[in-house]
Amino acid sequence: MANSLPTEFDVIVMGTGLPESILAAACSRSGQRVLHLDSKSYYGGNWASFSFPGLLSWLKEHRQNSDTGEESPAAWQDMIHETEEAIPLCKKDETIQHAEVFCYASQGMDGNIEELDALQKNPSCVASSTLIKPLNSACLSEETHSSHVTSYEVPTQDTPKNNEEITDTAETSVKEEYCGYNTYKHTVSDGTKDEIKPALEDNSVPPKRKRITYSQIVKEGRRFNIDLSSKLLYSQGLLIDLLIKSNVSRYAEFKNVTRILAFREGKVEQVPCSRADVFNSKELSMVEKRMLMKFLTFCLDYEQHPEEYQAFTQCSFSEYLKTKKLTPSLQHFILHSIAMMSESSCNTVDGLKATKNFLQCLGRFGNTPFLFPLYGQGEIPQCFCRMCAVFGGIYCLRHKVQCLVVDRESGRCKAIIDHLGQRINAKYFIVEDSYLSEETCSSVQYKQISRAVLITDQSVLKTDSDQQISILTVPPVEPGAHAVRITELCSSTMTCMKDTYLVHLTCSSSKTAREDLESVVKKLFTPYSETEVDQEELPKPELLWALYFNMRDSSGVSRSSYSGLPSNVYVCTGPDCGLGSEHAVKQAETLFHEIFPSEEFCPPPPNPEDIFFDSDEKPAEPLGTNNIIMAKLESSEGSKNLESSGKQFQN
Repeated sequence: MANSLPTEFDVIVMGTGLPESILAAACSRSGQRVLHLDSKSYYGGNWASFSFPGLLSWLKEHRQNSDTGEESPAAWQDMIHETEEAIPLCKKDETIQHAEVFCYASQGMDGNIEELDALQKNPSCVASSTLIKPLNSACLSEETHSSHVTSYEVPTQDTPKNNEEITDTAETSVKEEYCGYNTYKHTVSDGTKDEIKPALEDNSVPPKRKRITYSQIVKEGRRFNIDLSSKLLYSQGLLIDLLIKSNVSRYAEFKNVTRILAFREGKVEQVPCSRADVFNSKELSMVEKRMLMKFLTFCLDYEQHPEEYQAFTQCSFSEYLKTKKLTPSLQHFILHSIAMMSESSCNTVDGLKATKNFLQCLGRFGNTPFLFPLYGQGEIPQCFCRMCAVFGGIYCLRHKVQCLVVDRESGRCKAIIDHLGQRINAKYFIVEDSYLSEETCSSVQYKQISRAVLITDQSVLKTDSDQQISILTVPPVEPGAHAVRITELCSSTMTCMKDTYLVHLTCSSSKTAREDLESVVKKLFTPYSETEVDQEELPKPELLWALYFNMRDSSGVSRSSYSGLPSNVYVCTGPDCGLGSEHAVKQAETLFHEIFPSEEFCPPPPNPEDIFFDSDEKPAEPLGTNNIIMAKLESSEGSKNLESSGKQFQN
């Protein structure tokens, strides 16, 4: 197929992350000839989602990629003319580092499950009381116990559930490539084959705590969709608006985040958000309820009352809250769970803006401000790729680009040369940051994001329903440290198997991901126990499996930091540490207007009924007049728009 590619395009996009995919869709929608390439075998880059065996294969592939030396360069130098020069691109993705895998669950009754074939090391501190043995780089023949460690000091690549060719072989590779656990045996029910059903079950009699084994996780591995980047969608955010405007929302389905949680004094509590939640809360006194309602009502139109905060503009938001006669619990809720800030991370104005944004997003689709896409965040970039393809974009995965070809006289990029030696010309080039070489990025200072992905057996805050989607912020313990954001997903999100929860932890890095996040994991979860204890008495959910890794955050890098880039080469960054995807949408729109200043960014698609051929006499009506929300929201309030933000918080 690659040999039959056209050699002339208007725009070539390298990388299928969210901003690149939005840009590709916008360019294709405006009538440009778009070629969208990715050197990986899946869509999304660091925005991708993976099945469980796909994630293991992703780790293994990157370890092998790190162990092998760099490939010898293909003979592309002969294709560079005397009046041209080449800018080589990076051959390896180095955006993921310090990946460490821990398995706490027992193997179960299936003795054939094999664990990750990789360099193993025994960490000095593992949250388990059982014996830990280091795994060999080849398959183990000896028995190991309940905690197992896999460590990588390498970049990562991914193998998503959406790539059928990869996932078809992934489950086989789990047994072929992953060395065996032989641990304490437990009798496990056969209920893991049941369908994942969003409907709530009868919880009048609390069910006994089920024992989940590693063999079950592998067997049901295709039910997992594990995000590399943990994000939510603000219901009044830029991404939701773009999905609706462009009608890309018809390619995806969403669920409401059902709970906002807080971690205070060692306990997890639910935060009241809407007016009904505030007055139904049993955690707040009547006085606190009125104080909270009064402050939230003020935040909705704080700009109209500058006298209330002008004297505190140079203070932190936490200091400002102390002056409002709020109780410590209310200050904690507002700072960490509504504004989602830490003690010293923002000033008063930023805190008020964040609180107002939170409140304005309430009520549009549910009783929290957030939505989550079914099957994971990796669906969103693919939705925009589908739009690009509908309007004529050409896609090639597993297609590496060796270099950019630059005209010496004009200083503009004129072509790329791919791994097959084919030269493809274009007017504009959009490149994801990880494709650029070390020489190009020599002056760039990157930040890092610490990430953890956990599989647990219960929610951090049990309720009558076991289908809760929750977000929790754990404030930092030490001054200057970063708050940890936790997203807990249930099986009805189609991201994990039945009777388990998928938990994402995210914070800005100060050390390795494990060093940053392990203390929070220990506060909220108990490592899987082999001992026969009364499971109903365990105060915390059991931790079955964990992955820690650091991800590059290039969101704050300016274009001037890159060395020697031609003026018609535009750089997109990877995921940032924020909860939403506002930065990616803003970046895509900004770059699009730089390239095509007179074009509309992702306009509504034409209504088929409004399309007329030359033989038709009836004039077409204005486009987009019948544009509706196509996202299918599984919420009783899913079809209700936000009538008036102020009405939510008026006494």
